[in-house]
Amino acid sequence: MENINVYSPECSPENISSPPPPPPVKSTKSKKSTDMFLQKCNSIASKATRDSWDRMFDEAHGADVLIHTDDNGLIYAHSNVIGMASDVIRGMMKNDKRKPHRKSISILGVPHDAVRVFIRFLYSSCYEKQDMEDFAIHLLVLSHVYVVPHLKRVCESHFENTLLNKENVIDVFQLALLCDAPRLALLCHRMILNSFEEVSTSEGWRAMKQSHPSLQKELLRSVSYELNSLKQRSRKQKETQTYTQLYDAMEAFVHICRDGCREIGPTKIENPHVSCGFQACNGLEKLLKHMAGCKLRSIPGGCSRCKRMWQLLELHSRICVDSEQCRVPLCGDFKERMKKQSRKDEKRWKLLVKNVLSTKRIGGSPYFLQAIDVTL
Repeated sequence: MENINVYSPECSPENISSPPPPPPVKSTKSKKSTDMFLQKCNSIASKATRDSWDRMFDEAHGADVLIHTDDNGLIYAHSNVIGMASDVIRGMMKNDKRKPHRKSISILGVPHDAVRVFIRFLYSSCYEKQDMEDFAIHLLVLSHVYVVPHLKRVCESHFENTLLNKENVIDVFQLALLCDAPRLALLCHRMILNSFEEVSTSEGWRAMKQSHPSLQKELLRSVSYELNSLKQRSRKQKETQTYTQLYDAMEAFVHICRDGCREIGPTKIENPHVSCGFQACNGLEKLLKHMAGCKLRSIPGGCSRCKRMWQLLELHSRICVDSEQCRVPLCGDFKERMKKQSRKDEKRWKLLVKNVLSTKRIGGSPYFLQAIDVTL
């Protein structure tokens, strides 16, 4: 009698033959009408056909195979049906050297009811919803060991849509790796990373720590890598936001000093509540007005708001195309001051200018340098 434990090493993917390829589909001239006719026929006959196959399995009339399960369970089946559904089972029946009137095989390592649901699926491709909820993990293993790909897809779909949770995700992840289910393994891996604090306290995690410590270490490395990636992305987003704000401030500088806006510049807006289209204008006008009347800027230590304005003015001078035509205050003075700065300060400013220009891809502004012209 052929005896296979579905959780044994002999049931690895390397020891299981691949299913035969599906037969080619013949094309017809009236393909559209033929497909509609077949679809209509299938919709009428499908339920009746499935019911007939289920009845054949339940009544076991003419069954010629005995399937032994755990706890001395027995399931009767038809060799032609289950042999056509699974090449592995067909090979097991051929290896029964005693050749009695009834073939005899064993499917061990999973509950008897799970094997019964599995064999029923080989007949009619049907299952009860409750059976899938109770035995999805076992059915995934059986579908892999006995090479029933359509059952594997059904199990994967149920895990993806309803059955996968933080309590069973570790067990399902390990089985997905063993059963060559990459999509399911990826979904499990994502859930583990997104809910690591809860998953790491589950019974499945503790069991994996004892039985597969190397897998646990791999998951911990994945979690650490993901956290570092999140921090890097967050830092990059904040940097990009800062550079974008600086670029907006540079445009607003030119707008205020060249065109005027509200209370500052050559031309003032009659209605100060009307938006000019530059979001940074309001803040810059306040800084310029503060700097004009600040009494602390000449004191050692100075004023933090004035220091910020000096830095913005220097940044503008470094990206300005023509200081002679520019109306922003002190633009030319800062360009002269650049020549006396240390190499360290110069390198730091060039890096800032490069990031600001690259962030907004400035190229159409006639009063700013091209991004490609800024090098370290």
